[in-house]
Amino acid sequence: MKKTIFVLALAILCSCGKEKDLTVKVNIKGLKKGTVYLKKAQDTAIITVDSLVVQGEAPIIFSTNLETPEMYFLQLNKNTSDDETISFFADKGITEISTSVKNFGMDAKIKGSKQQKALEEYLLVMSRFNDRNLNLIKEEFEAKMAKDTAKIVANTIAYNHLLKSKYLYTVNFAIANKDNEIAPYLALSEIENAQTRWLDTINNVLTPKVKASKYGKELEAYITERKKKN
Repeated sequence: MKKTIFVLALAILCSCGKEKDLTVKVNIKGLKKGTVYLKKAQDTAIITVDSLVVQGEAPIIFSTNLETPEMYFLQLNKNTSDDETISFFADKGITEISTSVKNFGMDAKIKGSKQQKALEEYLLVMSRFNDRNLNLIKEEFEAKMAKDTAKIVANTIAYNHLLKSKYLYTVNFAIANKDNEIAPYLALSEIENAQTRWLDTINNVLTPKVKASKYGKELEAYITERKKKN
């Protein structure tokens, strides 16, 4: 009995002393008072992993365990009505985030995982698609105001073409990054309404490691569920 208690106590001590997989170092220029939260998605909810009340220029460091690379969220509560959020793709190791109170998130610089680097590359191209989409919305509004039927039809065709181009770019980007957890994540977050065959194309080329990740498993389950409904 004593031996069992000793082994249990030793196990607890070892687990408590074990280093965490993920360290997030945050620098928020101009922040003198507020609460910073580290969050992530769990099932259908966003949960708080850790939080820190900031008073003055104290360093902001979060440490947590990470089973598989996934998206995390850094939220700032400035004791006002607005909470602002920075999303980033975390992997084991150190992630450094620098931003400011004034432009929290807008001027954020994130240094960390290869998944985050790939995500930023993807989002840069997506910004161009989004700019074109905003122009199409403006053109559609003007066409409807002018009751220009031909322009409305042309605008609809252009929008469908843009949407298809976005989907194809995402599929190709995911395939090119088949050994990166960004691939199944983009399939689930950016083109979940795409044809099942496109999602299958991504799923079928994923490396075993990525297939076994959080988003790899979720993509597999999502495709299986969609096929049941068809």
